[in-house]
Amino acid sequence: MPEPSVIRDTVASYLKTVATGSAADVAALYTEDAVLEDPVGSEPVRGRAAITEFYSALENLRQETELLAVRVAGNSAAFHFRVRTETPDGVVEIEPIDVMTFDEFGRITSMQAFWSAEDVQVR
Repeated sequence: MPEPSVIRDTVASYLKTVATGSAADVAALYTEDAVLEDPVGSEPVRGRAAITEFYSALENLRQETELLAVRVAGNSAAFHFRVRTETPDGVVEIEPIDVMTFDEFGRITSMQAFWSAEDVQVR
């Protein structure tokens, strides 16, 4: 099991990479066989190649992320954060809560994002 500091570092890297990295950079934080469910209730995305494709939708967007709270227990973390995305229609803001599990090296093995359309704000 990774140390809590390793998990916190991966969460910080994840948020930074979502805001400024490529889809491949984000997917590199996941294990090869990881599973992503974003949002919870949608069809799970399985494997690094599919996860890279999932994050490719973010590559040409201007985004900022901010960690609001993180809790680590065992090999898992739950964290609340804000994402601000600039679009032609204005700024879209959402504050999801993600739950991730990690392998012994601090790589993400699963991610579930808790949010729905009613949580999205356009400013």
